Amino acid sequence: MRIQSKKVWIGGQFLPAQIEIADGKISRIYEYGAGSCEADYGEDRILPGFIDIHTHGSYGYDTNDGEPEGLRDWMARIPEEGVTSILPTTVTQMPEVLTKAVSSVAQVIREGYRGAEILGIHFEGPFLDMNYKGAQPPEAIAAASVAQFQKYQEAAEGWIRYITLSPEHDEDFALTRYCASHGVTVSMGHSSATYEQARMAVANGVTSMTHVYNGMTPYHHRRPGLVGAALRMRDLYGEVIGDGHHSDLAALNVFFQAKGRNHGILVTDSLRAKHCPPGGNYQLGGHDIEIGTDGLARLKGTDTIAGSTLRMNEGLRILIEEAGVPLDAAIYACTWNPACCIGVADRKGKICAGYDADLTVLAADYSVTGTYCRGVLFS
Repeated sequence: MRIQSKKVWIGGQFLPAQIEIADGKISRIYEYGAGSCEADYGEDRILPGFIDIHTHGSYGYDTNDGEPEGLRDWMARIPEEGVTSILPTTVTQMPEVLTKAVSSVAQVIREGYRGAEILGIHFEGPFLDMNYKGAQPPEAIAAASVAQFQKYQEAAEGWIRYITLSPEHDEDFALTRYCASHGVTVSMGHSSATYEQARMAVANGVTSMTHVYNGMTPYHHRRPGLVGAALRMRDLYGEVIGDGHHSDLAALNVFFQAKGRNHGILVTDSLRAKHCPPGGNYQLGGHDIEIGTDGLARLKGTDTIAGSTLRMNEGLRILIEEAGVPLDAAIYACTWNPACCIGVADRKGKICAGYDADLTVLAADYSVTGTYCRGVLFS
């Protein structure tokens, strides 16, 4: 099969090109118009498929539900926003809930599913800080423990690939060092860590920061905190929720100006309410939440933000058109950077012969014209 466009994202620029797909892979790239093709997208842009490494749910489903059919439905439908790969993300809960959640993801991977590829599990908590817990349920927050993590990883059949923890509560950085040496990307977040503690965490294996600006010590010119660490340490990956509400548009611009094009990552941090009709009762970590007219989720009766209903294609639009983020940095934030962060850049994140045929086609208004998940058209 061949598809083509006058705007294919190759090598950090848009080029006219034709893409040949065989057995779920990009087998070859040709000049535009080199031969007959099944789909000519004209001026629509073909990008590498979007990779969302921090998302709790959509379509009424939450990772913590631990229900295989709900997860399968999510994966089959999420390509409608251009997502071709995903890390289903847990939220802090009691051990039995988390064990069921990660076991369910492992079961789906083992038994099979359609749509966006599950690249692993993002284990957000329960090893977090009480002061910056955000909407994470305080009754379930626990001390960092290698032994406890090993139990979760066993239940997950080894599929926990990314963990958010609070490094100042990880004694001797034991869990950080364990995860980093066992193929798990360690990200610091929901944390009271100082700038100095963040530096030592990086020295001991942390390579990313979870939703920068949110759930962490703020920036002060004499106390840089975690935000200062994110801006100063350019080789540290950093997630941002690009809805323009979790962080001001100017803050998003500053973040990407500091990180350059290779270390910023766009995430949705989306909840089960995404792609659901307005209204309805929802929960996060066992606590009631409500969805505002701005699309934000908040703990019911409070101003505490509890997540988003952001769509990845809309997040890309906001970064480029509203926050003024350079085009290449914004596109890399959805594609190449998350692939590098979680160790799948040998097959994901760019349009190149030999890579998975994960492709997102966007119209001029950023609506999704088509999404190919390993060569299969889903939207």
